Amino acid sequence: MDPERTIEFEFVRATENAALNSVPWLGRGEKELADGAACDAIYGVFDLVDICGEVVIGEGQKDNAPGIFLGDHLGTWRMGAPRFQIALDPIDGTSNIAYGLPNSISVMAASEATADSPHVMRNLPTFYSEKLAYGPDVVRAIGRGMPQILLDDPISQTLVRVAEALGKRVSELVVMTLKRDRHDAFIAAVRKAGAALRLITDGDITAAVSPSLPDGGVDLYYGIGGSPEGILTAAALNALGGEMLLRMKPRDDAERAAAIAAVGEANLARVYRCSDLIWGESCIFCATGISDSTLLPGVKLVGRKAITHSILMRSRSRTVRYIRAIHDLDSKTIHLRSAQADRKL
Repeated sequence: MDPERTIEFEFVRATENAALNSVPWLGRGEKELADGAACDAIYGVFDLVDICGEVVIGEGQKDNAPGIFLGDHLGTWRMGAPRFQIALDPIDGTSNIAYGLPNSISVMAASEATADSPHVMRNLPTFYSEKLAYGPDVVRAIGRGMPQILLDDPISQTLVRVAEALGKRVSELVVMTLKRDRHDAFIAAVRKAGAALRLITDGDITAAVSPSLPDGGVDLYYGIGGSPEGILTAAALNALGGEMLLRMKPRDDAERAAAIAAVGEANLARVYRCSDLIWGESCIFCATGISDSTLLPGVKLVGRKAITHSILMRSRSRTVRYIRAIHDLDSKTIHLRSAQADRKL
């Protein structure tokens, strides 16, 4: 019996309900209320699902938002229920939803934990990590003998190698990064090399997954962003065949000292790959769009209908499903933990 196949659609139901419950806050400037609505819906789904789910990567630990926190339990935890470690971000792109901008999703990943493998997801102790993500065509080119791409390589050199792997000119490449002051030097180097840039304000899971999607429109992602989001990205890339290089990036001396105490200086300096962040064959990744992104369209309200778009991946089979659902708002209910009951939208 494969527990993943039994419960994978419950994860989609959770991100769908999170998107539906939070989309009324789109553009209202209340990111914490939007995040709280998404969390309430996710808790509500899993209050009815027979798993022992432990949150090992939770967005609350990073930004102190009202959320689902490290160590929280999801599921009924009934005797004999399968055990899963869970990473989630009820809303990746909370600032985007608050200001009515694109690129917000609800996202979860889960990996089965067994007696032989009780720990399957790596928890990174720093707020930020430096990330470089590329797609399966680049992975295959490296497998055929192209030199490895390294995180510390000059971006001009990396772009030449990515272009070679994709059969493009550097000027045809599209690079995505977060619009942050800390990326100014990187942005200038990409422009000098001649590649195109797409800048985003928030939501780097979508951005880092995009190079691995056939229609993502992005060839390379680089950015210093949230460490928990890095684990969720790794779950998706394990299913898509892409790769990410990640290194923890302490914000100050105090965080650096705390990280060294937690994982050691060698691990702080280490460059991790996806298989170093989530190990084993078992992994589910799912997401539902809230506002439009390169990964998924957002929730569309048409009269008394809501249309949601979700993606569901399994790394074991490398199956990727796109799910378009139409919800009748006169009939649709979602179970909320705050109400301990089903509620109409």
